[in-house]
Amino acid sequence: MVRLPAAPIVLAALVTIAATARTVAAQDTDCNAPAKDAIVNLEMPGRPFEPVATADGCWIFVTLTQRDGGSGGAVAVVRRTGGSLSIARTIPLKDAPTGAVLTHDGRLLVVADGGYLAFLDAARLERGDDDPVLGYMGSGSPVGFIYATVTSDDRYLIASAERAAALVVIDLDSARAGGFKDRGVVAKLDVGNAPIAVTLSADDRFLFTTSEVARPEWNWPRSCRPENRNVRGDAPNHSQGAIIVFDFSLVLRDPSQGSIARIPAGCSPVRLVLSPDGAVAYVSARGDNTLLAFDAQRLASADGAHSSLGQVEVGVAPVGIAVVDGGRGVVVTSSNRFGGGAGDHQPLTVVDASRLRNGGLAVVGTIPAGAFPRELRVTADGRTLLATNFGSRSLEMIDLARVAATTAH
Repeated sequence: MVRLPAAPIVLAALVTIAATARTVAAQDTDCNAPAKDAIVNLEMPGRPFEPVATADGCWIFVTLTQRDGGSGGAVAVVRRTGGSLSIARTIPLKDAPTGAVLTHDGRLLVVADGGYLAFLDAARLERGDDDPVLGYMGSGSPVGFIYATVTSDDRYLIASAERAAALVVIDLDSARAGGFKDRGVVAKLDVGNAPIAVTLSADDRFLFTTSEVARPEWNWPRSCRPENRNVRGDAPNHSQGAIIVFDFSLVLRDPSQGSIARIPAGCSPVRLVLSPDGAVAYVSARGDNTLLAFDAQRLASADGAHSSLGQVEVGVAPVGIAVVDGGRGVVVTSSNRFGGGAGDHQPLTVVDASRLRNGGLAVVGTIPAGAFPRELRVTADGRTLLATNFGSRSLEMIDLARVAATTAH
């Protein structure tokens, strides 16, 4: 692995981000005005998991698995304006919120909330109206809803249930009609142990998920060592995890026929993100400290065994992934989740995507972060990277162009 100097910001080889700002996807407003500093941190009232920004960049909904001064978790509503961040309000939820998704029409925020799926009215969250929670699905049983996504037409919701080793597909029209009270489930997909990612191709044809450990009946060899022990020489005690691919149209017609591929993806793969053109799937293999790249078309075909495009060692226990600069760069969190504490600030690792796919020295820099940086999201205009620092309880806002420009001189 390339070791870079311990500078505040090291991105010298990825200067393409600074060369030009990406085409603005959302209309410029005061909400997207640059901050005084290239990196801004906002203290959060709990442990932040995922940031979800509105299309105009004015609001960021941050899930908190635990909130300060109360039991359970919450959603923090963060206002972004004039280059600054502030917490407008905090909405308690029933369980421990993790992943979240905003429908494409911007109206509905769906939160994976442990034993529930929580549905919130986005406009009410922004205005501060009473009771923005529209309803919950689930019984509170320990299924471990952890991630969620929606189809491009906002018709279907897919949620990963980590402890149930399954994905759940919900018809949102039916769920709305039933007041978000356990109506609308159209499929339950059994996958490997601890599924996390739920990623759709741009045309909604293929659904990708990760599984941290293969199911016993797959008979995959034990090749991975315990992650929560820092002991050299530990014998492997579990198999690799997998990428599992579904034909989503088949899932809707006959869930039992929807699975089309499962491909080994290193030790404890947890996140999967597609490049903007949908050609490459990037996966964080937490137990291997690596970022993997796969040919997405081959993953979804009979040629999945030959889908690997390359891999690179990154930081300790990588989790969150973001693709930046139109697909030229990939940013990965280094969580060190099994060995760090509140003072253990880990960097974000920056990877040149072309070098990763071509076997070059792909790690080109780091960006400072807090303790246990967990999730990454890029705002709609492509200019700002949001990171949640779970251990040090902060939301980090990074101006991508200014970070790269600083190191280019």
